[in-house]
Amino acid sequence: MKTSIWEKLITIFWKQNKRHRHWVLVHTLKVTYYIIKNKKYRMISAWLLHDLWKPVMATRNKNKKLDFSFHWHEEKSYQIIKNWPFISNYTKKLVRWHYLIRWTKKALEKSKDETKNKKYRQHWKSEYTRQKYVWDNLDDSFKKELALFLKYDDMWK
Repeated sequence: MKTSIWEKLITIFWKQNKRHRHWVLVHTLKVTYYIIKNKKYRMISAWLLHDLWKPVMATRNKNKKLDFSFHWHEEKSYQIIKNWPFISNYTKKLVRWHYLIRWTKKALEKSKDETKNKKYRQHWKSEYTRQKYVWDNLDDSFKKELALFLKYDDMWK
């Protein structure tokens, strides 16, 4: 389904979908406030950049007005900032992997979905293997940071 530029832009200023209470800009500002309030200053730049590419990635969900998906926005946001020398590696990693926990769990569930065909399950099994490899190669302190980042993200959707 084709998504117009106006529909993509509207996600900045309008509710994203049924899983979000807020639009992208309000979501970003609310969590930034919460991060500052909880003195997690190191996360601020990652938070401001984590949904950078979300409006561009917006795809209208089939037959639903003003209901969008943003698949792989985290990787695209990372691709924008990865060569910026003034952004820390910590920030770049948070932006890139901020959905890793959620996507790994989702990939595992989909890889076991017996109602779907073998090719579908195999695709998700490969995706789960790739994501688990990334997770297994992160240090424990960063895993805790990712979990906290995801918690903040979920609090203000």
